[in-house]
Amino acid sequence: MLKMIYTLALIFYVLSSFFPIAILQTLMAIFALLSVSYSLFYVRGPALIFGLIFLLLGSSLLFAHHASTASYVLSFGNMLQVLIVFALVPILSLPIQLGGYARDIQDMISQKLKRPAQLYSLTSILSYVFSSFMNLAALPITYYAIEPATRHYPILNKSRFLNRAITHGYAMPLLWAPVTPIVGIVLELTNASYVNVLPYLITLSFVGLGLDLVIGLFTSRIHRSIKSQSKQSQNETAAAIEKTEQKSKLSYRFLHVIVAIIILNICIALFEKWTPLSFLFLVSLLIIPFSLCWCFILGQIRPFFTGLKDHFNHHLFKMKNQFFIFLSAGFFITTLHMTHTDQVISHWISEIVNFTGVTFFLLTIPFIPLVLAFVGLHPAISLVLIAEAIHTNLAHVSPIILTLTMLGGAIPAFLMGPYNGTLGLMSTIMNVKPTTLSNWNCIYTMIYLFILTGGIQILLMF
Repeated sequence: MLKMIYTLALIFYVLSSFFPIAILQTLMAIFALLSVSYSLFYVRGPALIFGLIFLLLGSSLLFAHHASTASYVLSFGNMLQVLIVFALVPILSLPIQLGGYARDIQDMISQKLKRPAQLYSLTSILSYVFSSFMNLAALPITYYAIEPATRHYPILNKSRFLNRAITHGYAMPLLWAPVTPIVGIVLELTNASYVNVLPYLITLSFVGLGLDLVIGLFTSRIHRSIKSQSKQSQNETAAAIEKTEQKSKLSYRFLHVIVAIIILNICIALFEKWTPLSFLFLVSLLIIPFSLCWCFILGQIRPFFTGLKDHFNHHLFKMKNQFFIFLSAGFFITTLHMTHTDQVISHWISEIVNFTGVTFFLLTIPFIPLVLAFVGLHPAISLVLIAEAIHTNLAHVSPIILTLTMLGGAIPAFLMGPYNGTLGLMSTIMNVKPTTLSNWNCIYTMIYLFILTGGIQILLMF
């Protein structure tokens, strides 16, 4: 039942986006309300607590303003544009699985890598590449491709090693990858052009990746004192390097992934330019045909449709926490607009901006998603909640700077928020507490925030 309700809510969202008529929008709102109502029986933990808080606050606002019964129902449906991307993005992992790229990665490791620093760099880069078009699906794929190889290297704490390399590399494409919901949300909030802001986002992304590689190189020196294991690893890899023909084949196949990322980004940029559809909606429309074309090239059409059917049979139910918290937050955000409470909040923030100054307030924005992540809020929700205040008080600031600030500020929340999907999934995979994973990412996150705020100041000057 729950899976069917989720599916119908997403279908009516798509239909109402193509045909914005009242009946379709009403049906979308009804099934969004049903999604929240039925999810109450399955959701637990922080998602339940904060979802109920959003529902209570939104209902209180409507009650205080004597809203009609229809207003309560029609307030639901906001954030479905985010959920449909979350629902479809894992489909992009099918070509990776069906193409056997994970096995190729393990072969590449056995051929080329001699030291932990090299393994760390490869892990971070692979996580970066996979995250560029698979989002959360990149985490398990990278982990299960790399984890067996760590047994052959002198690594003191394998869990910390893998967590840092994978999550740091994974987080950086979230700045610019079009399949990342946060990118589409921020672009819609700031009205920035994806093509115009992309060079700045990619630059910051590469800086963050470079920072991770430098930290990985520095920390790996600790392991060099363990000579016996290192020598064994070097002997094993040296013997494998002789397979030059296979090495060439692996490098060629790895280019498939790079080319696929480039093609996907080009397609999205062109459709954004040629159509009036929203960025998030475009990404949602392109995921399935793009994955199908890739599997067709690999000769894996039948397994693709089998995997697609299995995905819809199982994945939507696993999203019950996301459906509940996002739709509840969307309800609250809609009620803020309907009751004009958002204008009151904007006035309060205006007073703060007048007191602190625009520059200081702009530099505090990256810290807001990080702080709210520790109370269970996804950075997408955090940024949407403050969006109206930002529009009102920072209207004269360049959309490029605003986009860079908001997206850049979302990354620390993904790296350290113990209740978000990133550390939650890594915790499940590695059997390590999310708070421990968050602590392991602290140093890197603080350095990244320092670089981000410095970069924003430089852009404001010029």
